Amino acid sequence: MILITAVNIAEIDLNLLRAFDAVLQERSVTGAARRLGLTQPAVSNALGRLRERFEDALFVRTPSGMDATPFARELGEPVRQALSLLDAALSHGPGFDPRTSRRAFRFYMSDIGQVEFLPPLVERVQREAPGVRLEAAAIELDDVGDALAAGALDLAVGFLPGLGPPVRRRRLFRDPYVCLMRADHEITSLTKKRFLEASHVLVPYRGGGHRVIEEALERAGVARRIALRVSHFTVVPMVLERSDLLLVLPGRVARVFERRGKLKSLPLPVAIPPADVGVHWHERYDADPGNRWLRERLVDLFTD
Repeated sequence: MILITAVNIAEIDLNLLRAFDAVLQERSVTGAARRLGLTQPAVSNALGRLRERFEDALFVRTPSGMDATPFARELGEPVRQALSLLDAALSHGPGFDPRTSRRAFRFYMSDIGQVEFLPPLVERVQREAPGVRLEAAAIELDDVGDALAAGALDLAVGFLPGLGPPVRRRRLFRDPYVCLMRADHEITSLTKKRFLEASHVLVPYRGGGHRVIEEALERAGVARRIALRVSHFTVVPMVLERSDLLLVLPGRVARVFERRGKLKSLPLPVAIPPADVGVHWHERYDADPGNRWLRERLVDLFTD
């Protein structure tokens, strides 16, 4: 059990909490100073004042960076949510001007979603709102609804059937699943027999709607031969280019990978319901001008 002397929030400078949050995210005083536009001694001084106030070390230097103490880890998420809510409230004002705004938007996308959505979104935002900052937040899927409600996330984008009221949704597109392989793979027409005989890459989906892949294959009595399991999609295209492995994934992401010129996709021999992809936000922020502006960019870029 962690025993900390009670602290009145009125006794703490908000800038100290910003420094704490930056060090927690960067795991480095130097990185935190760069993020905040401060000097390294200024951030170190802020940490020193917080350590004295909380009577806790907060961070310990290790070879891999600044590790948070148990108390700092416990404090981290409430501080982050509070700062996000405050930033959103102060940046809203009577309206939102993308040409001058310096607002930061946080959103959830899976790693496979980032492959498809981030490049065109960043290009569009940089052109229309050069001062706006974007952050694809690393957050567990089960926490997305609460983060939207708390204002810690502005939006969530993807196939997320588990999100319901008071989270609102705008459909972007329906995406059929395909099978991706190297461009010169000997398979030119994918039958169920060839699908079963082939070796596959499996990227486990920890949540979201893409579980339908495994559910549909199980219903069809199809047991794939899994030759490789990886935790994310980053390395998969390079693996496929140099092997005979197959990968089942959404068609639009497959087309992104195919543009490299070394991969091809084929229709699946097993019926899998398509992914119904949308943009999600909490109803509390439905009329927020900035949130609405970013939603409209996503709808304009990705709606079929």
